[in-house]
Amino acid sequence: MIREKAAVRTAVDRAADELVGLSTALHARPETAWEEHHAAETVPELLDRRGFTVTPAYLGLETAFLARYGAGPLRIALCAEYDALPGLGHACGHNLIAASSVGAALGLAEVADAIGLTVEVYGTPAEEGGGGKIEMLDRGAFRDVDLAMMVHPAPVDVAEARPFAVSHSRISYGGRSAHAAAYPEDGVNAADAFTVAQVAIGLLRQQLPTSSRVHGIVTSAGSAPNAIPESSVGRWYVRAESLAELAAIEPKVLRCFEAGALATGCTLEVEAESKPYAEFRTDTRTLEHYRANALELGREFAPGGLAGRMNRASTDMGNVSQVVPAIHPYIGIGSLPATNHQREFAAHCIGAEAERALLDGAVALAWTAVDRAREGGRS
Repeated sequence: MIREKAAVRTAVDRAADELVGLSTALHARPETAWEEHHAAETVPELLDRRGFTVTPAYLGLETAFLARYGAGPLRIALCAEYDALPGLGHACGHNLIAASSVGAALGLAEVADAIGLTVEVYGTPAEEGGGGKIEMLDRGAFRDVDLAMMVHPAPVDVAEARPFAVSHSRISYGGRSAHAAAYPEDGVNAADAFTVAQVAIGLLRQQLPTSSRVHGIVTSAGSAPNAIPESSVGRWYVRAESLAELAAIEPKVLRCFEAGALATGCTLEVEAESKPYAEFRTDTRTLEHYRANALELGREFAPGGLAGRMNRASTDMGNVSQVVPAIHPYIGIGSLPATNHQREFAAHCIGAEAERALLDGAVALAWTAVDRAREGGRS
């Protein structure tokens, strides 16, 4: 497969300027979950020009797409994420994910017929809390795929993803407004309900597994200091090592929110923002291929510790990995001390180091698919 790998790298190098341009364009115009209309048009354009068959609004999702090339028996799926974070832009580097997946697909298109591949690029919206891949799975995406891959930016390179399972909830309290000075006894304070709930959650953490996480924000809780808030809204995440552990923890967290309602007399509404994200199931054989290919490109994998902890971040790619052999390695962009979900990290997602990671990620993913084809492909 030496010849095929050389052809892959040549193809990625040939497309380098276009891939960097794609990443830069996405970075300059960040769009949040389910609103990625520009990205969903821009990302598949390069694939369309290179002979891929593109299906926009894939499975009825306006900001999803599928691009396919070849007709070989081994189906390789490359996931292109492109949503950004509210208020922080591309502080998780999804612009680089999309461009790397497109680059890997262009490289594989050069050898697809020779080694028996069908190359598929899935444009996957709403990873940042919206569960886009879960919705796609429910509608039939990834069916009969042999391998799904993507590479995610991080401060340093880490090969194996070990994300938490996570649930996302919208919490709403309903109270009654009143003049805070003249008629305070007539009010039912919806802001206080969150205060009680957060104190309860803080105490609950002492009895939760050390690997679990409970965190969130209050997005609204009144509009005038002299009016008792009649409503409050927040968004809360609960994370655990697995969906099974998550199912055991969530009722305890819910009781904390119920405590807020009970103490204040408010009503409570809890609404799931998406189906829970699953823990990740790594295809170890494929990951070893990726690791070897990344090392050949001159990448260096970091030891454990703070810098490499991004591999614990939750992702709806975990749900894909439960039904399709998958890998989700992390590729470093030299951002330290900046880490994911910081404005400073977003600034590092363009520039020379980010461009190197983009192209290395594309080549490493494509080479990994070539290795799987050499082995006969199926797990």
